[in-house]
Amino acid sequence: MTTLMERPRAAGPRHQSPPPSRRTRRWPVLVLLAATAVLYLWDLGASGWGNSFYAAAAQAGAQSWKAWLFGSLDAGNAITVDKPPAAIWVMGLSARVFGVNSWAILAPQALIGVASVYLLYATVKRWFGQHTGLLAGAALALTPVAVLMFRFDNPDALLVLLMTAGAYSTTRAVEKASWKWLALTGVLLGFGFLTKMMQAFLVLPGFALVYLIAAPTGLGKRIRDLLIAGAALIVSAGWYIALVSLWPASSRPYIAGSTNNTLWELALGYNGLGRIFGGAGNGGGGGGNANFGGATGIGRLFGSSMGTEISWLLPAALIGLLTVLAITWTAPRTDRARAAIVMWGGWLLVTGITFSYMSGTIHPYYTVALAPAIAATVAIGGRVLWLYRSRAWARGLLAVMIMATAGWGSVLLGRADWLPALRWAALVLGAVLALVLLLPAAKLRGLAVVALVAAMLSAGASGAAYAASTATVAHTGSIPSAGPSGRSGMGGGGTRGAAPGAMGGPGTPAGGTGSGSTGSSGTETGSSESGSTGSGAADSDRTDGGGMGGTGMGGGGQDSAVTALLEAAGTKWSAAISGATSAAELELDSGTSVIALGGWNGSDPSPTLAEFQAYVAAGQIHYYISGGGMGGGARGGSGDSSTASAQIATWVAANYPATTVGSATVYDLTS
Repeated sequence: MTTLMERPRAAGPRHQSPPPSRRTRRWPVLVLLAATAVLYLWDLGASGWGNSFYAAAAQAGAQSWKAWLFGSLDAGNAITVDKPPAAIWVMGLSARVFGVNSWAILAPQALIGVASVYLLYATVKRWFGQHTGLLAGAALALTPVAVLMFRFDNPDALLVLLMTAGAYSTTRAVEKASWKWLALTGVLLGFGFLTKMMQAFLVLPGFALVYLIAAPTGLGKRIRDLLIAGAALIVSAGWYIALVSLWPASSRPYIAGSTNNTLWELALGYNGLGRIFGGAGNGGGGGGNANFGGATGIGRLFGSSMGTEISWLLPAALIGLLTVLAITWTAPRTDRARAAIVMWGGWLLVTGITFSYMSGTIHPYYTVALAPAIAATVAIGGRVLWLYRSRAWARGLLAVMIMATAGWGSVLLGRADWLPALRWAALVLGAVLALVLLLPAAKLRGLAVVALVAAMLSAGASGAAYAASTATVAHTGSIPSAGPSGRSGMGGGGTRGAAPGAMGGPGTPAGGTGSGSTGSSGTETGSSESGSTGSGAADSDRTDGGGMGGTGMGGGGQDSAVTALLEAAGTKWSAAISGATSAAELELDSGTSVIALGGWNGSDPSPTLAEFQAYVAAGQIHYYISGGGMGGGARGGSGDSSTASAQIATWVAANYPATTVGSATVYDLTS
């Protein structure tokens, strides 16, 4: 009697496909990569600067090597962005070579996306053949949140590339118990730390476990190799921490997001434990921002905020993960199907559970970090089941995976209230073709492959269409969201399709157009990734004067009179203004360096009143511009008299006359 654990002889002990012929080896992946490049690069300039906060840092890096090294928001090196600088290094170098423009900032992200798709393909192909690799690559390329973030200038694109490259090097390490390949994994994740800090380490359990379980060598050598990889990770990330720690604080920018001007505190607090547990202050990661991702719990990834970003293939991935584990439960220790599912499944489960329960700052687009793991798990699970297609239970599970994808896609399209015809057509066709797969193997014969391919295409049509629609929408601000313009259904009461200025965050730069950023509740924030939040109604409740509206410079580009004033300033910093968003937009419009008083949310103790007074006395700042928007909301705003930025505002108002320039209130600090 056949049982679930029995493996057909044709499958082999490692569930591998023979290598494809040389004649067909290259063109399919070239087609995949070309199509991905078109999807990610098409009309890319419509998004303008994307996130003006990071675009301004890239401009600063193109103007000053010190700003590039530290990831400064301004070329004068007053303060950094509240993230490590690896993503700024990429964009800053591009801006140096090609000039500071939208394409120089955004195109590297698109190319990073194409590279990520290729690395995922290459990783899965090594053990499961070209067809499975192509399926995994296509699934990643067409994940809505991947299309979004590979066309945007947040750090997440580079993080995904480094983690996917880490999966490739780990796969190579497991094949021959290679400590060199495993050490490369450590190096890659170390640079992942320099991209988005602790988030890069969420893949570590899966990577370490697969090597410990499946590497074809003794236990002692496996443990030794893991220790070597750990040392490589520490060196890869630690050199930069050491550099920042040893560099005299007086000659480098303030480390934004920290309370004591150290990268360690930023990593462990604001961008570390604060993200997991929430809390208040710079070290807390912004407890209120958990609402942007929906309520904590196991269903968060399927909820109204995150569901349409990442969950289209998530039910199928979970089915595939459990199925492969069950099939390979008694397989040899080095079985590659089990090894692969441990690596990708470990990535998926650890990251997914962390995102589901973290109480600090979280936004739906964070889920792009799950996209490679979901894509690989679905492809591998489908491949292993296909090897057992002569068994009724295997065909049944394949049908369940397809129906789960088609059914959940229909739910998500219904939730988005978009393309109802596609919703029902994909559901019905997916169901019919899934039923075809349940036919006895003898009756399927040549029809099996056709039915499987058609079923996969129909089941994935909803998510693919949603992903493609994402590429047609211009995205600006700090909380971009996948999907078509005008779609409703985002958690927190936000809207799509509104003008960027209406969101109270970064507006469209000169020459940029569009909408598509998603608003959410106007609660307190703790991250540069949460600035473009809240509707216009929420803005009116801010204590800092309503974001950029306080200067009359919100929305599409800055006041031209103010821009002209800053261009002619001729000082180290043309101006100072409260909040990073306001400073970033002024920098991009004028091409000058502007001090962001108080950093992203206005609560960074930099510069202090005494430091600001010293800058003014030395003739290094020409103007102070009243108002300005905190990077994200009221916390730490100028209405809080305890902040350094509020103290500076009071001192300037008491000692310098105000004039009106365009729609802004400006103080000439050289008068």
